[in-house]
Amino acid sequence: MSAIRKKRKAFVAQEDCVACGCCVKVCPLGAIQIVKGIMAQVNMDKCVGCGKCAKECPASVIEIREVNV
Repeated sequence: MSAIRKKRKAFVAQEDCVACGCCVKVCPLGAIQIVKGIMAQVNMDKCVGCGKCAKECPASVIEIREVNV
């Protein structure tokens, strides 16, 4: 029986995102990009859930959640 590991990841409420790019600038791993000029998208393979993007987001549409791995 293996234990379920939890990792933290950033999630963007894409319908509320205004693509300002603040999160892109502060992400230390380059895990976020602006897609089609309308919303931010997180690369889950790169994201480590540090929370810098969520703190920086002026619209407060990014949250850090635990996910099972």
